[in-house]
Amino acid sequence: MTSTTTAWAAASADSPLAPITIKRRIVGPTDVKIKIEYCGICHSDLHTARNEWHGTVYPTVPGHEIIGTVVEVGAAVTKHAVGDRVGVGCLVDSCGQCPECRDGLENYCSGGATLTYNSVDVIGTEPRTYGGYSGEIVVTEHFVVRIPDGLEPAAAAPILCAGVTMFSPLRHWQVGPGTKVAVAGFGGLGSMGVKLAHAMGAEVTVITRSDAKAAEARKAGATEILLSTDSQAMRSARHRFDVILSTIPTSHDVNPYLRLLKRDGTYVILGAIEPLTTPVGGNVLVGSRVNLSGSMIGSIAETQDVLDFCADKGIAADVHVIGVAGINAAYDQLAAGDPGYRFVIDLATL
Repeated sequence: MTSTTTAWAAASADSPLAPITIKRRIVGPTDVKIKIEYCGICHSDLHTARNEWHGTVYPTVPGHEIIGTVVEVGAAVTKHAVGDRVGVGCLVDSCGQCPECRDGLENYCSGGATLTYNSVDVIGTEPRTYGGYSGEIVVTEHFVVRIPDGLEPAAAAPILCAGVTMFSPLRHWQVGPGTKVAVAGFGGLGSMGVKLAHAMGAEVTVITRSDAKAAEARKAGATEILLSTDSQAMRSARHRFDVILSTIPTSHDVNPYLRLLKRDGTYVILGAIEPLTTPVGGNVLVGSRVNLSGSMIGSIAETQDVLDFCADKGIAADVHVIGVAGINAAYDQLAAGDPGYRFVIDLATL
């Protein structure tokens, strides 16, 4: 059995998103049904809608920064109740059996995690999962997180992706007071990284190609702006940082950034999933015993933790709320360059 809801979907790589009707499964014993209030627009949505990662099955309904209210729960649900404000991030299921899942790292599920959209729908009614550009969604309770009081719902939406994507490596690499952190790139993702690292007590530098967003970066908590185009400044900054979080969204030469790390420092790739354009110099790695690493979103526990952390520290994403009619214009603006904030769809306009 199924229910139906309205959603906005891309019918092909070159077509604008438009309304369609989709099916959602009937609530099972461990399911939570959510009326969606807000959904953020992530750059991954754009990549998927336009098939830039070459794996999109159409029609596709993007959206994995979902905020809403519980309207129905299954008989075995214990974590959530009707009326709760909740969120759904990038995952809606995982195998639950692999070492990664048993360690609470569902985002690295070796059995194959189920993504919120454009993923094989193993327990649903459609061949692929449909995301949050829609009126409602049904999700297994384990993959639903609580939105703390004090977080404004629209501004909380990007925390479910951008926030946890930055929070997870900051926690993993034990960033805290006395740590020197750099964030490469200052868009919607980078701004969350600056805010979180600053709130953890780190000294934060933003590495960028221009100082156009210097004022915004300092407002977010950065103490310094380092221009990657200034060769002298880059040389002067060598061996300065403990951790560099790279939000650069495309393949790039990592060698100049690796030289900025202290001994045992770590460069974490977050945005570029393509092959690196330039071979990594072995001398750069061995010369300071530095780490070239990566990180993918975050676990469900980390997602709850970052929401609680943001509520405690008064951190919110910089957002621009739009109606559903503005989705395609937002996509065009995002494709032209990261505006430095996150678009969030008000689904009351659906």
